[in-house]
Amino acid sequence: MSDNDVRQFTVGPDDDGIRLDRWFKRHLPDASFNVVSRWARTGQLRVDGARVQPGDRLAAGQTLRVPPPESAVVAAPKPKAERVPLSPDQIELAQEMVIHRDAQAIVLNKPPGLATQGGTKTHDHVDGLLDALQFDGESRPKLVHRLDKDTSGALLIARTSRAAAFFAKSFSGRTAKKVYWALVVGVPDITDGMVDLPLAKQPGTGGEKMHVDEEEGQPARSRYRVIERAGNRAAWVELQPFTGRTHQLRVHMAAIGHPIVGDGKYGGQAAFLTGGVSRKMHLHARRIQIDHPDGGKIDVTADLPPHFAESIKLMGFDLSLGNAMIEDGPPPVTRADLKAKAKAHAKSVRKERRGERRSRGSRD
Repeated sequence: MSDNDVRQFTVGPDDDGIRLDRWFKRHLPDASFNVVSRWARTGQLRVDGARVQPGDRLAAGQTLRVPPPESAVVAAPKPKAERVPLSPDQIELAQEMVIHRDAQAIVLNKPPGLATQGGTKTHDHVDGLLDALQFDGESRPKLVHRLDKDTSGALLIARTSRAAAFFAKSFSGRTAKKVYWALVVGVPDITDGMVDLPLAKQPGTGGEKMHVDEEEGQPARSRYRVIERAGNRAAWVELQPFTGRTHQLRVHMAAIGHPIVGDGKYGGQAAFLTGGVSRKMHLHARRIQIDHPDGGKIDVTADLPPHFAESIKLMGFDLSLGNAMIEDGPPPVTRADLKAKAKAHAKSVRKERRGERRSRGSRD
């Protein structure tokens, strides 16, 4: 391979923050993931002269050095599955969900029961409705995060590739902030607390269920605050996740003995209340706050779905008390923090031992 055969590309603004493998999928789809991985492994693929990995993220203005196409085994292009045009009812449903719209972003108030993305036996989902949300944009909007099927509330959609990369950075960097409302069974003893329990996929569930795993789980922290209580029967709580693990809020509330009302997956039969309270899950993404790609912030609040609003009314709760506060989470524990803690502990132990030796000497 001669240097004349090597191709060079400049990363454009719309690709700022995109993963390297996704850049290839977007611009050079004939180069498969395996080929890109081999190029990276053998040092043929470079960004600004440095070796890179397929999962590394690109920045606008960087220069990407790519081997010639002859180095790749070009696979036959797969026929693109044609999207079935949306019906008038689907278009109406999609557009009725919009609660915020600007040049870069859309925020939806997703109803419970509608999945964010498709999957096995899941044919109705937000991703399938995005054609109805292009409006005057140049491209189809893109999902940048998700809500569980039975969780309602604020769902952010990016309208451009640049916005999608920007928002992805915000979610991965935990600068995006979300506040949820939930009804839980019983009333926590501590009315404003932090749940810090690591989570992992529960074996034998095919990854469909999570559980607390102190030894091998990923760190997970959730703050909760009791807004109002209905005797000892139930509480209306505000939840703020400081990490983004699957089913995090649901697992954490069940783990402290107060499952979310209607969440039979983690609370079993104990998660369902009698007295006319809906059996649907009472977890709602009430507010989302995130930096805007063009400056400023997006800060949007989503109204409750009918079943949740009816339960609030049934229990006599005052909606004006739920002010959906955004708070900064606890700072992440760094390696330096752990090292300093270990050093302090070792110093304390040495001090105690010196004291013991002095005590033994005085008794002699």
